[in-house]
Amino acid sequence: MKLLVIGSGGREHALAWRLARTPGVQKIFVAPGNAGTAREHEMENLPLTDPSALADFAARENIRLTVVGPEAPLAAGIVNLFRERGLKIFGPTREAAQLESSKDFAKRFMLRHKIPTARFATFSERAAAHAHVDREGAPIVIKADGLAAGKGVVVATSLPEAHAAIDRMLPPAGQPQAGAGDAPRVVIEEFLVGEEASFIVMVDGRNVLPLASSQDHKRIGDGDSGPNTGGMGAYSPAPVVTPEVHARAMREIILPTVRGMAADGMPYSGFLYAGLMVGKDGSVKTVEFNCRLGDPETQPIMMRLKSDLLHLIEQALSGRLNLVEASWDRRVALGVVLAAANYPDRPRLGDPIGGLPKGSEDSHVFHAGTAEQEGRIVTAGGRVLCVTTLSDNIRQAQKRAYDLIAGIHFDGMQYRRDIGHRAANR
Repeated sequence: MKLLVIGSGGREHALAWRLARTPGVQKIFVAPGNAGTAREHEMENLPLTDPSALADFAARENIRLTVVGPEAPLAAGIVNLFRERGLKIFGPTREAAQLESSKDFAKRFMLRHKIPTARFATFSERAAAHAHVDREGAPIVIKADGLAAGKGVVVATSLPEAHAAIDRMLPPAGQPQAGAGDAPRVVIEEFLVGEEASFIVMVDGRNVLPLASSQDHKRIGDGDSGPNTGGMGAYSPAPVVTPEVHARAMREIILPTVRGMAADGMPYSGFLYAGLMVGKDGSVKTVEFNCRLGDPETQPIMMRLKSDLLHLIEQALSGRLNLVEASWDRRVALGVVLAAANYPDRPRLGDPIGGLPKGSEDSHVFHAGTAEQEGRIVTAGGRVLCVTTLSDNIRQAQKRAYDLIAGIHFDGMQYRRDIGHRAANR
């Protein structure tokens, strides 16, 4: 039995690592993979990114099923292509993936289907966007409309910061565009007050299977300071997602979204991520949708998953998620991201990485931005590694992760020293 995981980040390493624990799996191809997946016994990197070439490979090698990790191939329609060729693949179609690939689409969808979210307005012209910000005041949230690898959001605490974000995301008036429909847009939202959490589910078009709750840390610095990133660490479960919040998120956000996508002629199947803002009163609003697993949330979630992930995915592909439940390790999992020098701006590449520990039953270093050069593992992206541990409580998980990090080194290595602080301080 051979499987294919598409992507090269920590999320894909964690997915392949969990799938490799399925009895009978012969090999997992990771396309294109990274230095970590290259060194896992059950995995083999596949230097392909072109959707047609990947479909050809899946057909030729009799791949049992393909799992798509990142958002870009989904937005480009890789699921449509595989399905047209009769190949089993788990993920949303290009049409359904608009929930992530266009912030404006997602906001209008939520408005239409009465799904709670922040007030918003969309702009393609600088002057109108600036005028809107002046009317609304700060704090305010500025989002690039399209895919931005988790870094297209500015939570502006002042008007100058908001105006600067607009100027970065929108071209000056009169500047020629690449073509029809290519004009950049920004979505400007009201600032929501509360605590964020990640609510990730599997969907088969109609039925929903919730995964373990999680919470990530978006900002680069301790105490949630500095610019937003793709995520500097995460832990699972998230105490803020109480049973009441869980039930409310399912009732008010997830199920209406699945029903709404079906009603709009774009039935959704795949992983669905709802970023929640949980108010002090237990209310929930949707911050954003992602059409795949979160990164770095996937790493701790996969550490805690006890069920056979391949079986869950195959049940989803058969439209039978209502017949299964997921089993979870009762312990807490926590992952700390080690980032390259200069991240999140222009990360420095090529720094040798030393001191990588061997994995164990309750710890694993998942690779993201890594590559092999002349037998050495070097940095090859912004977020380089995610050191992930499993322990009886959040403080023990923190201690284990940071003890492991103390032995890892590369020039310019940066990481947060307070991952899990919200849970630890409850």
